[in-house]
Amino acid sequence: MRNRNAVILGWVRIVMGLLVFSFGVHLTIFANIGLAPWDCLGMGIAKHTPFNYGISMTCVAVTVLLIDILLKEKIGFGTIIDAFLTGNFVQAFTYLNPLPENTNMFIGIAVMLVGFVFMALGMWIYMLAEQCCGPRDALLVGLGKRLPKVPIGVVEVMLWAVVLLAGFLLGGPVGIGTLISTFGAGLVMQFVYNIIRFEPRKLKHRGVTETAKVLLEKK
Repeated sequence: MRNRNAVILGWVRIVMGLLVFSFGVHLTIFANIGLAPWDCLGMGIAKHTPFNYGISMTCVAVTVLLIDILLKEKIGFGTIIDAFLTGNFVQAFTYLNPLPENTNMFIGIAVMLVGFVFMALGMWIYMLAEQCCGPRDALLVGLGKRLPKVPIGVVEVMLWAVVLLAGFLLGGPVGIGTLISTFGAGLVMQFVYNIIRFEPRKLKHRGVTETAKVLLEKK
């Protein structure tokens, strides 16, 4: 029973973490100086469909989730919850934001950096549930396994390049913020994790099957 309650509490933690993370993503969009590759793709899709950014990102995330499954990557409830909620949370923050569009590049850079901090904190809260990472992280791991001779950092850059090109061709916003996001988000995340003494590689994630066994086990 205690393990079952821990799983359910983990789901609450995941949702709370995704709220914090999504607020960070919203800040990077509100900065209005260019978007990270995946967000650029989401905005590009929204320009050519009836969907808003949130639904577009959900479609992207679900598509990536299906690819993860085909690649036989470990999928947890955290992966599934992430796929369906994150984009829509970001969209909700956009609707609720009462501030006018930012037009100052320096303010935009500052807002984007603060956004990275919230994203890092959100991921920390989310990952503590140990129910696997988001669909895009699983995709990166899956591709990395199939390109064992290529450093994982290079695989990540290649993936981002393809996603960014698709987003750019669809009319997604590209600018100095795109460059800052590509190289700065990881640095800020590591800085935050050093401060709070968090090491994600020490976590032991449970897949959907493992978690389901816990939920179905008899008292």
